[in-house]
Amino acid sequence: MAEPKIKYDRQLRIWGEQGQTALEKSSICLLNCGPTGSETLKNLVLGGVGSVTVVDGSKLELGDLGNNFMVDESSVGQSKAKTVCAFLQELNDAVKAKFIEEHPEELIESTPSFFSQFTLVVATQLVEDSMVKLDKICRDANVMLIFARSYGLTGFVRISVKEHTVIESKPDHFLDDLRLNNPWPELRRFAETIDLDVADPVAHKHTPYIIILIKMAEQWAKCHGGTLPSTREAKKEFKDLIKARMIASDEDNYKEAIEASFKVFAPRGISPHLQQIINDSFAEVNSSSSEFWVMVAALKEFISNEGGGEVPLEGSIPDMTSSTELYVNLQKIYQAKAEADFLVMEQCVRKILKKIGRDPDSISKANIKSFCKNARKVKVCRYRPIEDEFNSPILPELQKYLTDEDYCVAVGFYILLRAADRYAANYNNFPGQFDGEMDEDISRLKTIAVTLLGDLGCNGSTLTEDLINEMCRYGAAELHAVAAYVGGIASQEVIKLITRQFVPMCGTFIFNGIDHKSQLLSL
Repeated sequence: MAEPKIKYDRQLRIWGEQGQTALEKSSICLLNCGPTGSETLKNLVLGGVGSVTVVDGSKLELGDLGNNFMVDESSVGQSKAKTVCAFLQELNDAVKAKFIEEHPEELIESTPSFFSQFTLVVATQLVEDSMVKLDKICRDANVMLIFARSYGLTGFVRISVKEHTVIESKPDHFLDDLRLNNPWPELRRFAETIDLDVADPVAHKHTPYIIILIKMAEQWAKCHGGTLPSTREAKKEFKDLIKARMIASDEDNYKEAIEASFKVFAPRGISPHLQQIINDSFAEVNSSSSEFWVMVAALKEFISNEGGGEVPLEGSIPDMTSSTELYVNLQKIYQAKAEADFLVMEQCVRKILKKIGRDPDSISKANIKSFCKNARKVKVCRYRPIEDEFNSPILPELQKYLTDEDYCVAVGFYILLRAADRYAANYNNFPGQFDGEMDEDISRLKTIAVTLLGDLGCNGSTLTEDLINEMCRYGAAELHAVAAYVGGIASQEVIKLITRQFVPMCGTFIFNGIDHKSQLLSL
């Protein structure tokens, strides 16, 4: 085990051993290994996924040498899947790699059961009809699916799974779980042993801000009918009271208390987002419920009973100006409360598992502990079937994007990519693919795009002539720079899904190479 840890040392710091283990157990299928697919899979192979299967029935052509760095001149005329697979294997020999010489569209039609063996499928450069069929197959088999496509100076990435739950969402900014406005008995008793009016200047400047804020909040509540500051004026007054306690200008602990005073003003209890999760119908668990929903059911019980309206304490405190003795004692109090909450949660999880006829020990202590530590940050992502989005987009959103100066190009590309697929279905080639037919292609694409907008309920909406001309100019080309960018985004989302850390994108990610923008459309 030592060697992989060294090999993946840098990324282990981001998603940890648990995340890396999930990657190493994963099985990835790539459909089409042009530049977009190859770039996506390259990042995943370097990241250490367990195995990859490349599906592509085409032969390598001279044109492929200009946009795919994973092929060379000696392989022209050979299987593209075999060539790319061999290159990827060289990048990381710990990853099992195999290839299947078959066109993905034919495999989708003939052998839908093929896809059930994989953890996740990355489908690149598929047209709309194949996307819809593959989405149904993967949903039925509970296989995660990511679509990625590059087309000239545009491209998109779209996740499609029934449900994705995240415990370690790792948000950029999140309030420390300190309970300054709702201290539990042990913390309150500890705070009562510390005198903010201590005469010793060294002791005064080394009282941790957690204690200062707990005592000041308690003092404020006594004078204000049990309430804490809520208005701008009251919050300013509260900060002024803290400042008035300073006996020297160099007391960093009191400066920290003033800066952290907003933590006192935070509402008690759980967030509306978490309330929505524990009220979800999936929290009514049965024998087939996932580990996540069993733990949510336990969390619901905890909040209603032992938690007194709060989630299990996380148990960590930030760095702060303090004497070593006070800081260590505070740390122990927070850790002891977190451990006590975990033990209650563990008991609750075991009880629920037994009640639904599952092995009470089937969820590990480590998983329950991780859930407790991250309970405030858990996320549930659900994705509409691609067919629903294509046939019945959220009309107000679509109309808003079409008239919004910041989004009109991105949504224009979204519509034109779909129109290009309809064009290909009608004329057996993409607009602008052959020289000498540009004017006719532009006219045809415009007609199809207007019809598509009408079908989606946007009668009277149009796309700019420049955008339609630009789409035809692309001629369905996969440019390496765009493919590398789109592939990078796709592989990033794959890692989020497999490691179940970080929150994956919700919506259709559109790259707009004209304005050098990347935007997310919620349709």
